[in-house]
Order: sequence, then C-alpha cells, then structure tokens
Amino acid sequence: MRVLAIDPGYDRLGVAIMERGESGKEVLIFSTCISSDKNSPLPSRLHSLGVAIDNLLTEYAPNAVGIETIFFNKNQKTGIAVAEARGIILYLAQVHGCTVHEYGPQEIKVAVTGYGNSDKHAVMDMVKRLVPNVPAAALDDEYDAIAVGITTLAHTRGGI
Repeated sequence: MRVLAIDPGYDRLGVAIMERGESGKEVLIFSTCISSDKNSPLPSRLHSLGVAIDNLLTEYAPNAVGIETIFFNKNQKTGIAVAEARGIILYLAQVHGCTVHEYGPQEIKVAVTGYGNSDKHAVMDMVKRLVPNVPAAALDDEYDAIAVGITTLAHTRGGI
C-alpha cells in the first residue's frame, strides 16, 4: 500500500509518500514541504498547492491519502484558509481514486510516540527512529506529514 501523507496548510504544506516495505516497516519514498507565494492572493495560493498535490498523486499513484484534521487555534482566518486547502486535497484524492484517512493531532501522536500529549520534539525523535531515511534538512511540517504517513500505515495494516 502506498500513501500520500499530508500535514495541511496553505502557507507551507508538508507531504510524504510512504509505503509498507517487505519487512512490514514504514518506508519513506519522498517528502518535502510545498510552499505558496505569500504575496499572492489566497485563490492563487490554493491553486498552486492543488497543482502540486495533483502532480504528486499522478506521479506516485498512491492508494490512499492520509491527512491531519484541522485544528482551530486562535486565528480563525488562518484556520479557514487551511480548511480550504484541505478541501482541495480531499477533492483531488477522490479524483485520483484514493481512500482518504483523517486523523486528529492526538491520534497521530499516539500512533507515533504512544502518548497523545507528546511535544513536537518527541514526535520528530520517534519519526527519525521509525523511518531512518528522513532528510537531514526536513522541516517540521515535513516531519508532521511523515507522522501522518506512519499513522495511516499503522491503521491500515489489513488493507486500505
């Protein structure tokens, strides 16, 4: 099974392509952060993110998309823009015939570290232990996407 895992955003979007290897362990095929132009209007930013996700879905042909659910913090304007980016991602997943798996932040932390209130450093440390080929220059959004991929693969051991 191959997964496109996403830490959603509209400013910077973490993505990872992962699959379960022959040994049953998680294998990272590709990861990066996709950024949109901060000087562009929101529709243009969302379009550029959509094109990038569409290209990843076409190139890597995953069976599933794993995505973190939205977490509204104090800035609702940012939360709404992230929700709009998630909508584009969910739409594209369906266009490409992918099963969608959504996980909350605590659910991801439990899957990766065993503790739902782990901090970012604990998650990053466990991601490095579970997936040895994480790029040295990976950003936090990229780590978050890999954690989503680990969670998706753990929750779908019996299939999609």
